[in-house]
Amino acid sequence: MKISRVLFQTLLSTNLFFGAWAIAGAQDAPPGADNTRVNQRDRNTSEPTADQQKNARSDREMTRKIRRALAQDKSLSTDGRNVKIITQNGMVTLKGPVRSEDEKKTVETKATEFAGENNVTSNLDVKPKS
Repeated sequence: MKISRVLFQTLLSTNLFFGAWAIAGAQDAPPGADNTRVNQRDRNTSEPTADQQKNARSDREMTRKIRRALAQDKSLSTDGRNVKIITQNGMVTLKGPVRSEDEKKTVETKATEFAGENNVTSNLDVKPKS
């Protein structure tokens, strides 16, 4: 199929215009799910952060299993399903906001199922939706 040069230039111009428009709109949008500014613990160098996740296969696999269990639990809020999970040498740290004490316990229980009883540190914050 052969596209005329004029049609090609028109399509290209339209795509460039709408692409630039979408990018400009995204830059003006208020922060959504990114809670980096709110989570002061991430600025504390003694606290583990997601970039310190170990690359050992067992740590990656444990994180994957916990993440999958949380993602499949539709009773959890979006925040509850998206908590930070950091696994270092079999030790799991949970961080981020959840909507209730019950949700906090659910997330902690699911992590404990995979990591073991004394291998989960919970730094989850209960922040009800405002």
